Amino acid sequence: MPDSPRQSYDGIAAVAPVTVPYERFSNRSAHWWLLKTLRGLMESAQIEPGKIDGLAVSSFSMHPDTAVGFAQHAGLELRWLEHIPAGGASGPIALKRAARAVQSGDASIVACIAGDTNHIQSFQRMTAGFSRFSLDAAYPYGAGGPNAYFALLTANYMRQFGATRKDFGHIAVCQRQNALSYPFALMKTPLTLEQYLDARAIADPLALFDCVMPCSGGEGFLVMRDETASELGIGSVRILAAFERHNAFADDPIQFRGGWVRDRELFWHQAGVSPEDIDLLQTYDDYPVISLMQMEDLGFCSKGEAADFARCRDLTNSGQFPHNTTGGQLSTGQAGAAGGYLGLVDAIRQLTRSALGKPVPDARRAVVSGFGIVNFDRGVCSSAAALSSQDS
Repeated sequence: MPDSPRQSYDGIAAVAPVTVPYERFSNRSAHWWLLKTLRGLMESAQIEPGKIDGLAVSSFSMHPDTAVGFAQHAGLELRWLEHIPAGGASGPIALKRAARAVQSGDASIVACIAGDTNHIQSFQRMTAGFSRFSLDAAYPYGAGGPNAYFALLTANYMRQFGATRKDFGHIAVCQRQNALSYPFALMKTPLTLEQYLDARAIADPLALFDCVMPCSGGEGFLVMRDETASELGIGSVRILAAFERHNAFADDPIQFRGGWVRDRELFWHQAGVSPEDIDLLQTYDDYPVISLMQMEDLGFCSKGEAADFARCRDLTNSGQFPHNTTGGQLSTGQAGAAGGYLGLVDAIRQLTRSALGKPVPDARRAVVSGFGIVNFDRGVCSSAAALSSQDS
C-alpha cells in the first residue's frame, strides 16, 4: 500500500537546544542526567515546570522506570507522554511525534529529552541484555555486542561496494576536526588518517577509531508553536519534514540499506527542497559505515557511491559538505540514547546562529538522520528530519 500524503508541520517550532556536558564515567543515575537536561530546557526558555505539558523520553539506563516514572520524579503533570525506545533513531522520532502532538492540540510545550549514565561496566551489562534477538540468536553463538555486529555489516559493505578503510578514516578524521572546537566533545586530540589506519584492531575490519566511546550525558530540545516561541523571545527552527520507519527490508540477507530508502521521496517532497539545498548533514555515526549508508539512502548520492561522494569532499564545518558538526559520536562520545539526539540538538543550534563550536557559514537548512536498535545483522529503526532557519 502506498504511503498517504503527509501533513505539513507549518507553525511548529523546535527551540532551546540543550546539552548536559558529557563525562566518561559517572556514579549518577540516568534520572540525574535527564533531570539536568530538563532543567536546562526550562532555564533556556525561561519557563516554569508547569508550562511543560508534554514529554518524550529516551534512555537505556532508566530501568526500572519508564517515562511515567520519570515524570513523577520530575514533578510534571502532563497531557501527553511518550517513551521512545528507539536508540539512535530517537531524536527525529521525538521531534516528529511531539510536533504532531502540539499541532493537534494534545500539548502546548513538549520537552524532548534523552540521557544515560555510564558506570564502570554498565555498557557491558546493557548490551548483555539488549534484546531477545541478542539473547536467543546471537550471544549463544559467540557474537556479542555492537563491535561484532558492525564488523559483519562493514565487511559486507566493503565487499559489495568497494569502500576501503581509508574511506571510513576520512569520516573519522573530519569529524575529529569538528570536535576540536566543540566544547563538550570528549576527544580533543587531532586525528590523522595515518593514526586512524595504524590503530589497534577491535573486530576486523574495525579498529579503534571506528568505534564510539560510551559515556554519560544528556541532550534535549522543546517543541512548541511559532507564536509561543516568539512570545518567549527564543530562537527557533522550522520543521520541514520528518519520518520514522521500523523493520524495513526485513528479507535482505544482511543490511546494506535502511528504512530511509522507503521514505526519501515523500521526505524531500514534503520538505520542499532537494539534497543540493542542504547546508549540513547530521548522520547517526556509531560506526562510519552507517554514515555512508545514510548519505546514500537519503539521496545525497546513489547506492554504493557514498565512499566516492565523501572522499572528494571536505566534511568539516567549513568544508563543502559539513557533516556531524560536533564531531559526532565518534569524537564527542556516545551518551547512550542521547547519541540519537546529538546531531539534532546541534542542528538547531547551527540554524539559530547559536553554535557552541565552529559554526557552519550561512547555514539555513539541515537534515538529521537516526539509526537504532541493532540486532546482529541489521538496525531496526530509521528516522530523519529536515529543518530550516526561520528566515530561509
